[in-house]
Amino acid sequence: MDFWAAVAVLLRRWYVTFPAFLLTIAGAYLVYIGIPPQYESSAVLMLTVPTTGSTQSTRPGKPEMLINPLLNFDGGLNMTASLLVRVLATARTAEELGVRPDGDTGYLVNNGHPNPELLVNTPFLMIEGVSTDPASAQEIVRKVVGRAKVELVTRQRLLNAPPATYITISEVISPTPAVIQNRGRLRPAATASLLGLCAGLMAGFAAESVSAGLRRRRAPRTEDRPPERQPDLPVCERTSPRRRE
Repeated sequence: MDFWAAVAVLLRRWYVTFPAFLLTIAGAYLVYIGIPPQYESSAVLMLTVPTTGSTQSTRPGKPEMLINPLLNFDGGLNMTASLLVRVLATARTAEELGVRPDGDTGYLVNNGHPNPELLVNTPFLMIEGVSTDPASAQEIVRKVVGRAKVELVTRQRLLNAPPATYITISEVISPTPAVIQNRGRLRPAATASLLGLCAGLMAGFAAESVSAGLRRRRAPRTEDRPPERQPDLPVCERTSPRRRE
């Protein structure tokens, strides 16, 4: 069956396909409004070294060179960013920040790539908070930012790093106001629409098939017809030959 033949079938069975199309629209709309909207807030943090560098002189009288933190990025910052990503992404940290597994609020942390295993060379921390409430989405981002600063200081203190060499965190982008994200509702609605269209097409072709079957049943079959009776032919009397005298 080619394309135009299929279109002809759907148009011929409009009393099946048209209600199915209306039900598909109604179902997709109900799915769309039935899913609560998601709000998203984000923040970007950057790790930098102090202006005096990552080392501390043991001779106080020796002059120290001052370094621009934005011109002093090395692998240590990348490793520290990956470490913070792992710490902040644990279930224990999320629970301490008030995120419940069955709750409507959550967050994501990465260092510029969604897979922290790749150890992407970047001193940044990307934080995204999602929630069904805009205030909660922005608040969870603030909590993660504060926790990142605390974790960074705690890790360096545990390693007995000189305070003058502590890595610092600066907010490149502070927690943004939450904006609505319709991705979570559009995908299920699109899926429901696709399934509804497929069901409507199947219903239209099924109606065509049933109708064709009924027509074949109503039409008399050739082999079921009684054989036509041939007209009776007159029987000629057989005359006996004359006997020779």
